[in-house]
Parts: sequence; C-alpha cells; structure tokens
Amino acid sequence: MPELVVTSRFVVPETELSERFSRSSGPGGQGVNTADSRVELSYDVARSPSVPDHLRDRLLTRLDGRLVDGVLTIAASEHRNQLANRRAARERLAQLLREAAAPPPPKRRPTKPTRGSQQRRLDTKKQRGAIKKGRRTTFD
Repeated sequence: MPELVVTSRFVVPETELSERFSRSSGPGGQGVNTADSRVELSYDVARSPSVPDHLRDRLLTRLDGRLVDGVLTIAASEHRNQLANRRAARERLAQLLREAAAPPPPKRRPTKPTRGSQQRRLDTKKQRGAIKKGRRTTFD
C-alpha cells in the first residue's frame, strides 16, 4: 500500500506505519476463527520525521486522549477480509490526522445586542407577564 496522504504538505511514508493483525469478531462464519482479518495500524506522531514542526504540537495536543507514549493506534475489524480492513484503518488514520492538523477556528468577536432586539425582548417579557397576571385569581 502506498504512502498515506494527510494534506498536500503532510504525507506519511509507508515505513513509518506499523500494522498488527489478529483474529476479528463479528461476521465471517468459520473463517473468523482462522483468518487474521483485524488490523491495528500504529503511527508514532511524537517522533515521526514526516510531521511538519509547526503541526507537531497541535497534533499532540488534539490527539492527547488517543495517544499512548506518542503513538496513535487505529483498529479496524468491520470488514471480513484483511485488505479492506487495512484500507479502512488507513482512511480513518488519515481523517483523524487531517482533523487534528486543521487550523483552529477564528475567535468569535463579541457583539452587543441591538437596541431594537433589546426592546423586542422586553416587550415580549411584558406581554408574557401580562398573560400570567390575567390568570391569577384574586381572593378578596
């Protein structure tokens, strides 16, 4: 399988990925007991030379909950054959890295409510209060 393209400037070579295969649960009949179709794909984010320096801290921060000693591991066992699981694991890894490498959204600029919106809000509150006041029963 070729290298993993995350973005146009961030490509993970095949040599930096490590795969482990094991028996999968789920559909497959008797083949489940014999075929090693489950794939665990691991990528060392912390020590990889292919991660651009300006992205490394962002990746490590955003993937912090999924990393074990700087290594990101993806497991795929949803398909019956190993090749499809390998593809699924690579696609999932690329998507995770893409989302983690994305720049943060722009900061929200705080705005004040307009005078008209403030007046509409107060008018609605007064109407609601009047409705509730009309429901009250007076005991004289």
